[in-house]
Amino acid sequence: MSKYELCLVVNAKIEDEAREAVVEKAKGYITRYEGTVTEVEEWGKKKLAYEIQKMNEGFYYFIQFEAPETCPAELERHVRIMDNVLRYLIVKKEA
Repeated sequence: MSKYELCLVVNAKIEDEAREAVVEKAKGYITRYEGTVTEVEEWGKKKLAYEIQKMNEGFYYFIQFEAPETCPAELERHVRIMDNVLRYLIVKKEA
């Protein structure tokens, strides 16, 4: 199992419950593909470097997880089409 980090930039205009639902859904996909979530950091609302979908702010979440090599590709396949996710990035952490 390798260590990964998922960065999510979530729409800042939605309610708190909807934002939490987006994060829970992403965590659900990680566990579905045999990964384990180790830490979730909420950085809060930040100004975006450039406008995305006519929005200037987004909520940032960083999810640390351990998973087999196939998990990130499957996770990306689902996160790419999730509503209210403006941007995402999955990186493999150094051992």
